[in-house]
Amino acid sequence: MSAKPTLSKPIGGSGDASSPVVVLRRLLPYLKPLWWVLIAGIAAMAVSSATDAGIPALLKPLLDRGFGAKGDPSAKWYVPLAVIGLAFVRGVSQYASGYLLQYVSNRILLELRMKMFDRMIHTSVAFFQRETASTVINAIVFEVNQILNVLVSVMVTLVRDSLTVLFLLAYLFYLNWRLTLIVAVLLPGIGWLVGKINRRLRRLNREHQALTNELSYIVEETVGGYKVVKVHNGERYEIDRFNALSRRLRGYSMRMTVSGGLAQPLTQFLSSIALAVVITIAVVQSSHDQTTVGGFVAFVTSMLLIISPLKHLMDVNQPLQRGMTAAELIFGLIDEPPEPEGGGRPLERATGEIEFRDVSFTYGLAGQPTLDRVSFKVAPGEMVALAGPSGSGKTTLVNLLPRFFDPTGGEILVDGVALPDYNVHGLRSQIAMVSQDVTLFNDTIASNVAYGETPDRERVAAALKAANLWDTVTAMPDGIDTLVGDNGMRLSGGQRQRLAIARAIYKDAPILILDEATSALDSESERHVQAALETLMRGRTTLVIAHRLSTIERADRILVMEAGRIVERGSHQQLLAQDGLYAHLHRIQFQQAGV
Repeated sequence: MSAKPTLSKPIGGSGDASSPVVVLRRLLPYLKPLWWVLIAGIAAMAVSSATDAGIPALLKPLLDRGFGAKGDPSAKWYVPLAVIGLAFVRGVSQYASGYLLQYVSNRILLELRMKMFDRMIHTSVAFFQRETASTVINAIVFEVNQILNVLVSVMVTLVRDSLTVLFLLAYLFYLNWRLTLIVAVLLPGIGWLVGKINRRLRRLNREHQALTNELSYIVEETVGGYKVVKVHNGERYEIDRFNALSRRLRGYSMRMTVSGGLAQPLTQFLSSIALAVVITIAVVQSSHDQTTVGGFVAFVTSMLLIISPLKHLMDVNQPLQRGMTAAELIFGLIDEPPEPEGGGRPLERATGEIEFRDVSFTYGLAGQPTLDRVSFKVAPGEMVALAGPSGSGKTTLVNLLPRFFDPTGGEILVDGVALPDYNVHGLRSQIAMVSQDVTLFNDTIASNVAYGETPDRERVAAALKAANLWDTVTAMPDGIDTLVGDNGMRLSGGQRQRLAIARAIYKDAPILILDEATSALDSESERHVQAALETLMRGRTTLVIAHRLSTIERADRILVMEAGRIVERGSHQQLLAQDGLYAHLHRIQFQQAGV
């Protein structure tokens, strides 16, 4: 088993999709409303950086005029006071810049996260079939924090330490331009070194991200299929699979550490060479009275102060590349195309007339069609059942009605109007679905029944009574305010199914789709659920999929499907008389039931 494809799309039109320039361009719309806050934060950082250059600037007069018998008495006082003042200004500016930049980054984080969730909610069904839950969760909950790191720690380091280096270089140039030129020669070499390391780190980060998503998927599969794992004694298999991928992930982490860690020691080595040369030249200059003790100490102090921000600038490279990789994932989700909204034709209350005209559908770009020129009509209030072997296209057919997918050929009409002419939300408001795989939310019974709107307690009670679940709910300690747990884990299978039916009754939609609604239940639960379904179907146009043919004997019409086509149609008795595929399936089930 392997992980499904992950969210990884180019976030720019051309060039390097994960470059800082492209990411910044994508972030600009989020930054614009906070522009002045950002400028204030950068200005505060500039003040903090300027105070770094002020420390060696104070050492020179203190050493040259503050010591010795002929020292300037005023230097002995104003220098210590200036040091205290610098420390105060530095503390205030650092706090201000940290607060303002955190404010900006957290606002952007909020906007990005809401935008990602909004796009996920409105994207097509194909997206959910392509992506794993772990990948989407990783992108929305965790990866977006990498952008936060880029905006805060990386940006602070880049701006603050770059300004510190510039201020110190300017002061060095003012003190001794000849010695400063030696320091300046290092910068192009460091830039070339960082560029080489950047490219390797970016590639490693992409591969590391893909492996992380794959590891998350293994955990997701194991948690979801724990019963299969246990009954087949698959613990060792899953542990080996997880450990093997974890070791590969560790290998990538170490390679990233090696690549990212090279920058700092190499920078320190180049800086130490420059420092050795500076000391040698300064000693020569002092012998010719070209520099003073204070000037030399101030110069060397400034040089040493430059090394620290340079190291920070080197260290920022790895999280920066990690942030760029996260940006690819985040903007890949934001760039997912939303599902089509459809036309503007209103649909207040459908009569329930449905027509399929030569409808064909194929998954992907090529292959055997799942549906092949299917045509039939359903009158308002009619119950039409779909029967046939697995893989015949029954579920695909009903999934086309709410426009989870659009047909690749033909058209589907509701009340004589093609589906794309309706607004997709207006269309879906006319349809209720109850399937074998019931989805319940970790909320109260009332909220699950009235999902999507504020519960009307009287309507909730009426829906629960119609679904034969009212007595069970009233016996619970909190009644309709009882929490059902993760996907209704506190309820039995029959109770979960009836709660889904109550949800459909509450919605009161004129068109109803039942997909294997009773196939996974025992006889007692099926009896209660079938009674609830009878109430639900009354007066509604109903499409029913059922493997148990006994549950569809009372359908007005039965359409028998095979290999994507309708091969038989008629009532239960008519199809048995034809002695075709339906009669064959019915005999098999009757014999199995009799065993």
